[in-house]
Amino acid sequence: MHRIRTISAFVGRWFAVIVLAAGAVALAVPEAFTGLTVVVPWLLAVIMLGMGLTLRPVDFAIVAKRPWPLLLGVAAQYVVMPLLGLGIAVALDLSPLLTAGMILVGASPGGTASNVMVYLSRGDTALSVAMTTVSTLLAPILTPALVLVLAGEFLPVDPGALVISILQIVLVPVLLGLLLRLFLPRQVERFLDVLPLVSVTGVTVVVVAVVAASSSTILSIGILVVVAVILHNSLGLGLGYLIGRVFGLPVASRRALSIEVGMQNSGLAAALAVAHFNPVAALPAAIFSVWHNVSGSLLASYWSRKGLSVEERSVPELSRTSA
Repeated sequence: MHRIRTISAFVGRWFAVIVLAAGAVALAVPEAFTGLTVVVPWLLAVIMLGMGLTLRPVDFAIVAKRPWPLLLGVAAQYVVMPLLGLGIAVALDLSPLLTAGMILVGASPGGTASNVMVYLSRGDTALSVAMTTVSTLLAPILTPALVLVLAGEFLPVDPGALVISILQIVLVPVLLGLLLRLFLPRQVERFLDVLPLVSVTGVTVVVVAVVAASSSTILSIGILVVVAVILHNSLGLGLGYLIGRVFGLPVASRRALSIEVGMQNSGLAAALAVAHFNPVAALPAAIFSVWHNVSGSLLASYWSRKGLSVEERSVPELSRTSA
């Protein structure tokens, strides 16, 4: 178990490099990974189960104690990122499939790695965990609705099928993990250190499957999609921080909003794109999986070197009175 934990810590630290290398291999020899897309939804379900295993009832306490920053953050995530995805895709004249893929990334809940990035950046980790959890629980309702409204003019969208997929591969595994942590805490805690290895392995296989299945598209317009993804992520990070500042949140909470808004559950977007559209539509999600971990790590590293005063950590009066 000690060796597995060491390996888990290593892959967690070098996640972006591992995924990037795996994607390069898939692009070089796509025929070696033919048919791998069928396992994408199952892999994401396992990753979501791991997320549920990390949750505890105390993680939901912030919903009652500090609802204002949480509501603001979740609203910002589900408004800013989908509209950015659509706007960037239209501005760059992406194909309907890639446009749908950009919207899917934007309409997905917060990424599972965002909590670690917020912690490393000395941000409001409790707010980050609450935002990831609440946005994930809202995904069965909001993600299909946003995709229908924003992507429906580009491709036929079956919101009912999207709801069922999200329930199967996100909500049910998360709730199962939460219940296991609640009723079997000792047994679950023995395996928590291994979860980064499971998550990295799952996301890596997802990226390999998507890159291999859409290799011809990558080779023809790959640079344009990379630019679109970088713009999407960077603007999300910037607008998340700006919204927190405009509404008077302390610096620690602004950092949490920035990372939560900018980092998406791109694995979910890839799984939905593969299941309901085409592997090409999953390409933005695959690239996002690599890039947002690179940008998140860089931003967390920068912020971690900047100290926070007591005032910058504290919750403003507006948040307290809203509780």
